[in-house]
Amino acid sequence: MNSQEPVPQRDDPGVYVQEAPGGVRSIAGVATSITAFVGRAVAGATDDPVELTRFAEFERLFGGLDLASPMSYAVRDYFMNGGRVALVVRVQSRTGRADIDDDDVIGDQAQQTGLYALKRAKLFNLLSIPPRSRDTRTLPSTYIATSANVYRAALELCVSQRAMLIVDPDPSWATPPARAVAHVIDGRQALGFSTQAAQNAALYFPCVRYVDPLRENQVDTFVPSGAIAGVIARTDGQRGVWTAPAGLDATLTGVEELQVKVNDAQNGLLNPLGINCLRSMGAKGRVVWGARTLAGADGSGDEYKYVSVRRLALFLEASIYRGTQWVVFEPHDEPLWAQVRQNVDAFMLGLFRQGAFQGATPRESYFVKCDRDTMTESDRSLGIVNVAVGFAPLRPAEFVILTIRQRAAQSTL
Repeated sequence: MNSQEPVPQRDDPGVYVQEAPGGVRSIAGVATSITAFVGRAVAGATDDPVELTRFAEFERLFGGLDLASPMSYAVRDYFMNGGRVALVVRVQSRTGRADIDDDDVIGDQAQQTGLYALKRAKLFNLLSIPPRSRDTRTLPSTYIATSANVYRAALELCVSQRAMLIVDPDPSWATPPARAVAHVIDGRQALGFSTQAAQNAALYFPCVRYVDPLRENQVDTFVPSGAIAGVIARTDGQRGVWTAPAGLDATLTGVEELQVKVNDAQNGLLNPLGINCLRSMGAKGRVVWGARTLAGADGSGDEYKYVSVRRLALFLEASIYRGTQWVVFEPHDEPLWAQVRQNVDAFMLGLFRQGAFQGATPRESYFVKCDRDTMTESDRSLGIVNVAVGFAPLRPAEFVILTIRQRAAQSTL
């Protein structure tokens, strides 16, 4: 048709199409297992989160495996166990020393160095901070383990960024083996995490052992966080973020043995304290045999006792927050609230159909509220939209409540 021809009038015969807004703005689920690594590497950019999708890229950009770099082994373990996307932050000494210190790893918030370089990343879900140095003059190697100060700063960052911190055991906890359980319990207490912050952290014990190609294929000891992150990524891809990354399917690829063989009795002591054990299961190999957060001690009764429940909540928070940012341009009134409810409900229904929640019906599994009950007069006058989302991760009668806040146009009410 010539572009100059007149448009037919409504009384002309024919079929007419009129576009109208559909009202539903799709909410896309965010990625769930992007793992950030912070530590020493032999080469590469410093204080900059570099995205990698395979270990070959780490070899090209950061120099590959290095005896003095526990992080290099952790990154390799991550991809070997099913990891898909990594963010690597290389840190260097700011005083010209050779082995880096805590200040180098933590960095500066204002300048976004060290850990805080991750604030420049769009998203990360898991964080691993392997020991800052490794001494290979002995076999097994000895390490300067990641300190409680570093972990506390890292956990604060994880809470603000909706991520989970994977806490490595100090390799020295296993010496002597007869005292290993007592040492790991003491080490957990020494971390000094607050109860609420501990919801975003998980501790795994013991370290893993495998062949080191840089030490004439001798078996050496390594921290497990890289392999754990890979198992979590693999589980997410196969079964969803709502599935506990533990059990007979949560095998540790490339691990030949564990630093300590945890038995049933020892597992029974550690698991109720929120400490996840790695176990040897015969023909099944080495597996992750625990899925609790550090807030998951039996005595606490925390609603985020399990890694899968906390990670599902973080996934929902991030996805709904990002997927409802369009409200900042809308009038703050009932039509907006109804549209938000419709959009979030559609997102939650999709997850229900994938089996993300307990319950036989959507009503038993989740709810979405966005109305006068979720917002005060002050919220409305400030243009703040609160969305309350409840979901049942364990039993239909138990709901975990999330509140997502967005800022809309000033209220005219």
